[in-house]
Amino acid sequence: MNAQALLDSFIAGLAREPAVLVTVASAEGSVPRETGAWMAVWAQEVRGTIGGGHVEFTAIAEARRRLRGEAGEPVRRYALGPSLGQCCGGVVHLRFELVGAADAARLQQRLAPCLAPVALFGGGHVGRAIVAALAPLPFQITWIDSRDEIFPADLPANVQCEHSDPVQAAVGDLAPGTSVLVMSFSHAEDLDVVAACLARRRQRGDLDFIGLIGSRTKWATFRHRLADRGFADTELAQVTCPIGLPGIAGKEPAVIAASVAAQLLQRRRPAAA
Repeated sequence: MNAQALLDSFIAGLAREPAVLVTVASAEGSVPRETGAWMAVWAQEVRGTIGGGHVEFTAIAEARRRLRGEAGEPVRRYALGPSLGQCCGGVVHLRFELVGAADAARLQQRLAPCLAPVALFGGGHVGRAIVAALAPLPFQITWIDSRDEIFPADLPANVQCEHSDPVQAAVGDLAPGTSVLVMSFSHAEDLDVVAACLARRRQRGDLDFIGLIGSRTKWATFRHRLADRGFADTELAQVTCPIGLPGIAGKEPAVIAASVAAQLLQRRRPAAA
């Protein structure tokens, strides 16, 4: 379940009965989850996680005491040491809030996940595998193809499909900060999309990443053709080809997808931090 689906599930649960929202208010040192991580606790179920282990078990018990009407301070401190059966060594401060249906709109806004935009050009086997890999991760995906019949019927909430013919016309409408992945059914389309991305970078400088699927031989050919279109070596150096983390072998779509997902997460981490 991705972050938005988890939030939607939480809000839907509040329509049935109140819950206690447990949030990581602050953290010091080595801890399982970051500030802002949350879980919702009802009498009979839990959604989300603040990191697992004994601290989560203890927090669930505390939340259920509050559901029964027992009082407690809004924020409690937990040292992740021997007393909790954990050896992380850090300290986490957990906020406990009793919430209900009347709080739904406020919580939707407050807990809305921060999703990094990704544009995926190509609805083939690898494109489908990458969408499946990215769906539970903190990305908002725009999936683009020149063939409007290519997309599956059931899509995750964080995936939006777009038919574009010519396909490169969609580049101009991408959100600033988008990471672009290019893997259409046609090398000619790939070339046009990469050229459009480089032109946008030249004009606006607001695409975060341009990744092209393919071999080094394919990229050597593309470099020559893009140079003929007037792009300088410094601009061509902004394209990553092949995509994925170095050292991960295998050409199966799922392997490529895992490698690309890890690459995007690695690039996202400094901004998220």
